[in-house]
Amino acid sequence: MTLRHLPLHDGWTLTAESPVPLGLPAGGVPATVPGCVHTDLLAAGLIDDPYLDDNENRLGWIGRTDWTYRTTFDWTPDGDDHADLCFDGLDTVATVLLNGIEVGRSANQHRGHRFPVRAVLAEGANTLDVRFTAPYTYAEELRERLGDRPGAYAEPYAFLRKMACNFGWDWGPTLVTSGIWRPVALETWSGPRIASVTLLPDLDDAGVARLAVTVEVDRSGQEALEAVVEAAGERTAFTVLAGEDRATVTLSVPGAAPWWPHSHGEQPLYAVTVRLGGQVRRFRTGFRGVTLEREAFRFVVNGEPVFVRGVNWIPEDCFPSRLTRQRISDRLDQAVAAGVNLVRVWGGGLYESDDFYELCDEKGLLVWQDFPFACAAYPEEQPLWDQVAAEARENVTRLAPHPSLVLWCGNNENLEGHADWGWQKELGDRTWGYGYYHELLPAIVAETDPTRPYWPGSPYSGTPDAHPQDPASGTVHIWDVWNRADYRAYADRVPRFVAEFGFQGPPAYATLRRAVSGPLTPDAPLVAHHQKAEDGNAKLLRGLGDHLPQPGADFDDWLWLTQLNQARAVAFGIRHFRSHTPYCMGTIVWQLNDCWPVVSWAAVDGDGRRKPLWYALRAVYADRLIAVRDGAVHLVNDAPAAWTGTLRLTRHGLDGAVLAEDEVVVSTAARSVTRVPLPPSVAEPADRTRELLVACLGDTRAVEFYEEDTRLALPPARYDVTVTESGGTAPGYRVEVTARTLLRDLALFPDRLDPAAEVDEMLVTLLPGESAVFTVTGAVLADPDALGAHPVLRCVNDVVTR
Repeated sequence: MTLRHLPLHDGWTLTAESPVPLGLPAGGVPATVPGCVHTDLLAAGLIDDPYLDDNENRLGWIGRTDWTYRTTFDWTPDGDDHADLCFDGLDTVATVLLNGIEVGRSANQHRGHRFPVRAVLAEGANTLDVRFTAPYTYAEELRERLGDRPGAYAEPYAFLRKMACNFGWDWGPTLVTSGIWRPVALETWSGPRIASVTLLPDLDDAGVARLAVTVEVDRSGQEALEAVVEAAGERTAFTVLAGEDRATVTLSVPGAAPWWPHSHGEQPLYAVTVRLGGQVRRFRTGFRGVTLEREAFRFVVNGEPVFVRGVNWIPEDCFPSRLTRQRISDRLDQAVAAGVNLVRVWGGGLYESDDFYELCDEKGLLVWQDFPFACAAYPEEQPLWDQVAAEARENVTRLAPHPSLVLWCGNNENLEGHADWGWQKELGDRTWGYGYYHELLPAIVAETDPTRPYWPGSPYSGTPDAHPQDPASGTVHIWDVWNRADYRAYADRVPRFVAEFGFQGPPAYATLRRAVSGPLTPDAPLVAHHQKAEDGNAKLLRGLGDHLPQPGADFDDWLWLTQLNQARAVAFGIRHFRSHTPYCMGTIVWQLNDCWPVVSWAAVDGDGRRKPLWYALRAVYADRLIAVRDGAVHLVNDAPAAWTGTLRLTRHGLDGAVLAEDEVVVSTAARSVTRVPLPPSVAEPADRTRELLVACLGDTRAVEFYEEDTRLALPPARYDVTVTESGGTAPGYRVEVTARTLLRDLALFPDRLDPAAEVDEMLVTLLPGESAVFTVTGAVLADPDALGAHPVLRCVNDVVTR
C-alpha cells in the first residue's frame, strides 16, 4: 500500500461573486489557506481591522457575499488507484470543483470532508475552486423553508452548522466568515487505507490502564488484513477479517501510570502506534477513569472526587485560523496559574483544534466539551439532522484519545430556553433540539465513546421531567446577579454545581487604548461599541451597589472601580460555593478569555492581559482557602494532605490596633472543609465602620471587613514606595510599598506606562506597617518611579476617602 499526501496551501486567490463596496483586483486577492475572507481582505489592506473602533459596523456585507477561492496544482500519476481531496474544515457553505467539475459540497464548519477525485484529476496542471455561498443566504433560506425558531439573538445561526458566535454575542462582534479554515490536501493511494482510528484510554476495575482500539479501513479487496497496536511497551496484533471494514482490540497496559488533573497529580502521556500494511498512525494518550455521579453532579477521576475549579472557554479569536499553538498554550497557562483545573468549551463556539486538547493533556486541565448548540431552538429536520450526526461522530472519534476530556454535554442553555424563555408558545409543534440532546447525541457517544459520561445540556437537573435550573440536582447557571441582583445574592443559594456565573469588567487600559482611537470615557461612542451586553455599562454601575462609590465622570476611576467590583463579585461567589464542599462540587466561571478587545466577563482580556479578576481567581482557586461567612470560618482544603495548625483570629481597628485576639487549634483533612465558629471576641465589632478581621492559618490569610467600603471610615492612603531595577537578564522592577495607613486592595497597573509591562500580584490589603513587593516585568520604562504614582498605583482609599 502506498499513500501520498500533498498539502494544497499555496497559490490561492480570492474573488467576490457579486458586487462589493470596495475595489478588488481583477485577478483576485492573494489568499492564505487556512484562513478566511476577513483575514485575506485585511492582509490586502482592503478593510480596516474589525477589532478596532467601530470598523465592525462597516463589514456586514462580507457575510452576505458569495466568494470563490482558487488555486492550481500539479499532479503526476504514480500507480494510485484512489485520490481524495481532503478538507479538514470548510466554513461553511461550499461547492468544490476540480477542473470545472463539481466533486463535493459542504454546509458544516464543524467537520471535515473527503471528496473522491481520481476520475477528475489531470496529469500536470489542475485547477481547484471552492465556491462559498454567503452564510446568511443559506441560513435564511433554510429558515424560510423550516419555519423560524426562537433564540437569544435575531440572527439565523440555528439554521447553519457554524460557530454560532460568528453572528455576534453579548461579548463578541458580528463577523460572519467564509473560508478554508483548516488544512486541505490531496491524498492518493492504492490498496487498503486506514480510514479512521478510535482510541479509548481507560482504567479497568482493578485500576490498570487499558486501551480499546477500533480501526476502520477503506478498501476494495476482501482479504483479511493484519494490524498492530503498540502502547507503553505493550504490543498486540489483530486482524480485520475478510469482508469486514473494521476491527476492535483491547490492550492491557499495566506499565502505564494514571493521568490526573494537575490539582491532583501528574500527567504521564504515552505514544500509541497503529500499523496496517505500510501505513502508520501515531497518537499520544493518557490513562484515567472518569465517572459522573449524576444527581450530585460530581466528577470522580481515578476513583477520587474532584472539586471543579473551572472556567468557560470561548473561541480565542473570531478568526480561529489565526490561532497558534503558542497563543493557546499561553492562555491555558494563565488558567493553570490561576488554579483552574477544568475548562468548559462552550457550545456557541467550536470543537477546538488538536493543539487545544493536546495542551490540556499536557497541562492537566480537564475538559468539558459542549456540542455546538447554544441559546436557540435548533430545527431537527434534514439536512441538519444528518449534518449533526456526521459532525458528532467525527469529533467524538477525533477527541476520544485525550485523557483531559471528561464530559460530553449536549448544549448550552437550550433546555432552559425551552422551559423558561417563552419558546414553547412560539414553537408550537416545531422541533427545537430535544431529539439531538436526548436521542441522537447520547446514542453516538454511547456507541463511539462509552468511556466518558454524557450530559444532555447545561443547565440541566438530570431528567427532562425536572426544571433544568433545580439547584438540588445537576448544574445551574446563575445570571440574576449580573442582570438584576447584588452579588451578595450568591450566598442565598447552595447549588450542587455552578456551570456558569460571572460579572463584567473592562479590559486593561492598554487593551482599550489600542482598540479605541477616540476619547476614553465610559459613554464615548467608540468605547460603547466595545460593550456588547444589553445595558452593559449601566449594569456595571448598578453592580457597584453599596460596595464601592460611583466613579462619576473620571475614566480612571470608572476603569478601576468596575474592574475591582468584577473581581470581588466573582471571588465572593466562589468563596461561598467552595465553603459548601462536598454538597457543591464545582464552579465554572464565565469566562476565561475574550476573542477581541471588549468590556466583558473575562478574566483575561482580548489582548491576553490579566484583569484584576484573574488575580482574585488565583486567590480563591488556591488549594487552601479561608472563607468567612455566617458567623464562622470555613477552612477549605483541596490539597492532598491535611491542613493543621493554629488558626489565629484578630480583630483590628483600621489604624492597625489589636482590639481582640483568639486562637483555635484546627485540623482539616485532605479534600475537605472544616467549619470553625467565630469566637464572640471577634464575631462582632464595637464599630463596624472602623474595624476588620484577620484570619491566618500558616501562610494563608484572609482579611474581612465588617462593613461595605462605602460605609468604612477608611483613612486617606499614605504609604512609602521604593522602585528598584530587578537583577538578572530580563528587564524588570521591584516595587515595594510600605503602608503607613491601612491600604485596601492595593493594585498596580504597569500597562499604563508600557503595554508590554506585567505585574505579578494585585489586590493586596495591608495593615499599617506592613509591606508588599510587586514585580514588574516585560518592559523597560523611561520613568520607573511612575510605578508608584496615580493612576498606576491604586487602592480603594483613593476613591472612598474623597
